[in-house]
Amino acid sequence: MEKKITQRTKAIIAVDYAGQPCDYDSLRAIADRHNLILIADACHSLGAEYKGKKVGTLADLTAFSFHPVKHITTGEGGMVVTDNAEYAGKIRRFRNHGITTDHRQRSKDGTWYYEMVDLGYNYRLTDFQCALGLSQLRKLPGWISRRREIAAQYDGAFAHIPAIRPLRVLKDRKHTYHLYVIRLGQEGSEADRSVIFDSLKKMGSV
Repeated sequence: MEKKITQRTKAIIAVDYAGQPCDYDSLRAIADRHNLILIADACHSLGAEYKGKKVGTLADLTAFSFHPVKHITTGEGGMVVTDNAEYAGKIRRFRNHGITTDHRQRSKDGTWYYEMVDLGYNYRLTDFQCALGLSQLRKLPGWISRRREIAAQYDGAFAHIPAIRPLRVLKDRKHTYHLYVIRLGQEGSEADRSVIFDSLKKMGSV
């Protein structure tokens, strides 16, 4: 990754693929060395941990997805978290048409005045979408626990099949299994994704 950094590079975006956090210590060292922003795409890894630290606390900015297939859902949309006040302000303006204040701030200040200072969009979650997401947060630990149980069952079932290798889970990570991913095939094996898929389809399993 470091070989790809140029004078034009602004940030490093790390994707917690399938639900396992990236190597954030190494990423942070590279980002700091090149004065880059570190962004975590944690859309697969809500509730995961890296070396005892929760996803959402590991990068300068962390993006979560609340699409219907994710760990919790608001129907659509997502969230960005940061502990940097400048980034937070820019994100709030970006999701609100580039406007400097929202209606709550104007009501508090007793004014109608606002400015549109940046390019922005209407990326605001509605109140009832937020209520739906919040209602699921207390259920998240149980749902993640169940995902891990199912993943362990798959691990056991595939343990003695040489042509199927689950992705390795590193000891310093807590995986949340948005996806359970396997690698197919080895030398001398005829295992192929399309063949396996077609076979499963004929069996009614997909």
